[in-house]
Amino acid sequence: MADSSQDTKPGGVLALAGGVGGAKLALGLSRVLAPEDLTVVVNTGDDEIFYGLHVSPDIDTVTYSLAGLANPETGWGFAGDTFNALETLGTLGADTWFGLGDHDLALHIRRSDMLRSGMTLSEVTLELSNRMGVRHPIVPMSDQRVSTVIESSDGEMPFQEYFVHRRSEPDVLGLRFDGVKLAKPAPVFAASIQNASAIVFCPSNPFLSVDPILAIPGTKVGIADSGVPRVIVSPIIGGQAIKGPAARIFETFANKPPSALAVAQHYAGLATHFVMDTVDEASRSEVEALGYTVLVTETLMTSEEHKIALAKAVCEMVGVPV
Repeated sequence: MADSSQDTKPGGVLALAGGVGGAKLALGLSRVLAPEDLTVVVNTGDDEIFYGLHVSPDIDTVTYSLAGLANPETGWGFAGDTFNALETLGTLGADTWFGLGDHDLALHIRRSDMLRSGMTLSEVTLELSNRMGVRHPIVPMSDQRVSTVIESSDGEMPFQEYFVHRRSEPDVLGLRFDGVKLAKPAPVFAASIQNASAIVFCPSNPFLSVDPILAIPGTKVGIADSGVPRVIVSPIIGGQAIKGPAARIFETFANKPPSALAVAQHYAGLATHFVMDTVDEASRSEVEALGYTVLVTETLMTSEEHKIALAKAVCEMVGVPV
């Protein structure tokens, strides 16, 4: 078992997030930590241009969640949104498979206008999230464009084509992060790696949501060498992903059945602590053998109370006061 008595440096919690699962724990962390004690860095490999607008799906999911505006039925999108503009776009001949609501479109119009004015994605994200009432910093992984490309059984395709249009149906044979070699971690992200008292990998898809973040030059090494507790919260519960194609990707891309152990193996050597659900407790000793300090608890977040409880458990595990 890994040593859990590591010294921590001054600073707050750095949370890495993407998608609905990541947004859920980010919300829980925001409820137990002050704004100065939490930074949420979000995957932008999913970003795409639709109708000439810059869309940042993972940033928007995290922002809507922390602002209390997320659709409770899906975990993403704006609660109670309407789709009048999308319907009109369809009648005008536009392809409307990426379902952007009216509130979404307003956000994307404003983001795109700000980016065209010369602001960075970090600056735009901070201002827009603040205007939606979010006080905890939400930070893109990079201000440079990085695009996740799926190498699938049906050929190469952009992430949103695979995930939304094709409903994650093609088998994933490989991944590519276009532009990542020229990207840099966003300034607040780079500073947070240096100053964090703990780093939390939210329960996001390891391949599609977290690996793009870690692929930015210097990021993975910086995290591994940070000297602070680094916690993986497994997105796989009982061999299943709660949201998204993570389980299938383990089978077809990683060539192993989805499990908490498979998640632990994916991050072996990078993190020090691991959180798994009670249904996966049988694999605890195997995960500990990889060098992790392990916490077994309920990780399924079906209510805000569950999100807060898990956030508290994660913080207490690594000695972060809440």
